[in-house]
Amino acid sequence: MFEAGDIREWRGHDVVDVDRHRIGTLESVYVDTATDQPSFATVTVGLPARRRLVFVPLADARVGPGYLQVAHPRSRVKKAPAIDTDGELPAEDEAAVFTHYKLDYAPGAGGERRLARR
Repeated sequence: MFEAGDIREWRGHDVVDVDRHRIGTLESVYVDTATDQPSFATVTVGLPARRRLVFVPLADARVGPGYLQVAHPRSRVKKAPAIDTDGELPAEDEAAVFTHYKLDYAPGAGGERRLARR
């Protein structure tokens, strides 16, 4: 599990896949609201005129010198649900992020969101 004490230390570093192919740069981390533990990262991908933030799970992620390695291939990550670089994930789109990676999704007991940006 990715456990950086201060995400600002990792923001802007490369994110690589299981084969160490570069995916993009780390933008932010979303925590699971039930546990307050890092759950997903957003990664900046695309050409300068068409940049977007894609979501990737942080389960089994590892840090190395200057990079974050995620447990998913680049091709899967680049097809993941995305938001604009200055956008927010709408509550109604949360389930799609989990579904893309075949992860179980359930909102909080009171219907609250599962992901919060840190």
